[in-house]
Amino acid sequence: MLALSRKKGEAIVINNDIEVTVLEVKGDQVKIGIAAPKEVPIYRKEVYIQIQEANKEAMSKPDPDAFKKLFG
Repeated sequence: MLALSRKKGEAIVINNDIEVTVLEVKGDQVKIGIAAPKEVPIYRKEVYIQIQEANKEAMSKPDPDAFKKLFG
């Protein structure tokens, strides 16, 4: 993991097209802004984990009629 120090108003750039800017610092909370192309999904980590778990659960319960629905 890369650890960087940034002040309010400062930013980092990821992969030439994603910019993360520190908007505000209040106590132990930091507000960040993310500018990225619309096709780049951005999630809070706890939401991302929930999505991954839901996808795994959906894949573990095969629907016998799914192929019929897709190719029927």
